[in-house]
Amino acid sequence: MSDCIFCKIINREIESKIIYEDDYVVAFPDINPQAPVHLLIVPKAHIDSPLDIDDSNKELVGHVYVIAKKLAKQYGIDSKGYRIVSNCGDDGGQTVHHIHFHLLGGRFMTWPPG
Repeated sequence: MSDCIFCKIINREIESKIIYEDDYVVAFPDINPQAPVHLLIVPKAHIDSPLDIDDSNKELVGHVYVIAKKLAKQYGIDSKGYRIVSNCGDDGGQTVHHIHFHLLGGRFMTWPPG
């Protein structure tokens, strides 16, 4: 999508500090961090929201969790715990309509989240 900010980051049209990349995802720090560690894990394939996960792309979600585990260890938040969040739709807080996963850690997470 030509106007998608995450597609532009993936395609290197917008500069970002990419801290992880493979054939399926990129990861970079959130520009408005809500925790000491706040990374976004973004699939390279443009999928609008969690509502668009289907049989053709469901393995991607598992891959995201494997990468989240790897990044949590790399950033030292694996032993105490972390949160993975994916917002869905406007009421769910999704501000960029390209599926992405927030990896948050480095502090105690309260419940309910918001």
